[in-house]
Amino acid sequence: MAVKKSKISVVYKCRSCGFTQPRWLGRCPDCGEWNTFEEHVEEADSRLPGSPAQKTLKAKPVPLVKVSPLEGERLMTGIEEFDRVLGGGIMKRSAVLIGGEPGIGKSTLLLQMAGKAVRQNKGSGKVLYVSGEESAAQIRNRADRIGVSAEDIELLCTSRLEDVEDALNSINPIFVIVDSIQTIWSMEAGLVPGTVNQLKYCAHELVSWVKERDSVLFLVAHVTKDGTIAGPKALEHLVDTVISFDRNDENIRFLRTQKNRFGSVDELGIFSMGEKGLSTVEDPSGMFMIRREGALPAGVAVVPAVEGTHVFMVEIQALTVPAKSSMTRVYSDNIDSARVSRVAAVLEKRAGIRFSDHDLYINVAGGVRLTESAVDAALAAALYSARTDLALPENSAIVGELSLAGEIRPVKNLKQRAKTARDLGFKVVLAPTDGQKPDNVTGITDIKGLVKALFG
Repeated sequence: MAVKKSKISVVYKCRSCGFTQPRWLGRCPDCGEWNTFEEHVEEADSRLPGSPAQKTLKAKPVPLVKVSPLEGERLMTGIEEFDRVLGGGIMKRSAVLIGGEPGIGKSTLLLQMAGKAVRQNKGSGKVLYVSGEESAAQIRNRADRIGVSAEDIELLCTSRLEDVEDALNSINPIFVIVDSIQTIWSMEAGLVPGTVNQLKYCAHELVSWVKERDSVLFLVAHVTKDGTIAGPKALEHLVDTVISFDRNDENIRFLRTQKNRFGSVDELGIFSMGEKGLSTVEDPSGMFMIRREGALPAGVAVVPAVEGTHVFMVEIQALTVPAKSSMTRVYSDNIDSARVSRVAAVLEKRAGIRFSDHDLYINVAGGVRLTESAVDAALAAALYSARTDLALPENSAIVGELSLAGEIRPVKNLKQRAKTARDLGFKVVLAPTDGQKPDNVTGITDIKGLVKALFG
């Protein structure tokens, strides 16, 4: 039996109010705006009796020189740290995917953002908050607890994509929050929510709606036990920005960008969770330092680390103990264990101190994860100190990239790192220099020079 093709027709839709009519007009008779009609393709699937017609914007080629750049057309979320992680605000017609473990504060962050974004962009439109997991009363109680104004926030508790699309077309919000995308389902993609087809279909429909309007879409995603976003990788390809929400053992939250088409992926946002919700940590340097009375213990080194535009002093702690078996192990959560093994091997080869028969334990105070190569020299100093049981000099910091030949290479933002160290009371910064060096920087070139400068 032959399958009939879908019936396709062309209609004109006002991008301001959504009024649809069969021919183009210069002025919309419904809202009165001029030159707002756009050509759409209307398709109804004849295989499904009674299926509604779906309208999509008809694509036409345009000269690149006539395309106006979107630079500067950003919306502010009202949370300064969040805006900085996003690259200075969120671009219009973009989609953001936020992933994090349960209970970390994704819903709290977006609800706070919804309340502040309305005031920040007053008169631009409303916020539609779609919840597929919580009831309306639960969300209202959270809003009252953290002090979020309920004005201009429309709440929709549903899991059906068709209900969400109806609300989008009737409200035409400027911010759309879907919490979470794994709960949204459509009859077009099956009956079971959370499947690969459901995720791809529902996310594509929502992103397509936003791309045709000056709105912003926030999708909350579940994560696996490994911390990666659950579902197909295609979900990350559909959106413009992917953000991960992490935490340390305390009430500190870290907001990182894994993908950003409109900004840097090097920024780190630091928040503190309290009774009133999430608050920005103004001075992160003090979070990763341990205030002690007395001498500095062995195995501790301080590095001025850079995350995006942030510079903060981080304490690296090392411990070496004889291996209990023929197999040695490296225990390191916040610094890659492969980096620890590589630095230990360079020390053993170039500095003549043995690590191959010891288990290595590495910790970073405050629970922040260090990924930049500039921490190599401080990690080497902490390992050498732990192995020899000799403490580093007081008020000293180390920064530099360690090569396999034992050389310590220059790093970026040395002046900024040295200034932050000086402001926090560190008199000496040991670092490789490339040309001019700040007053409080002592130049080092290799691992032997570092050992000699620290331990004599």
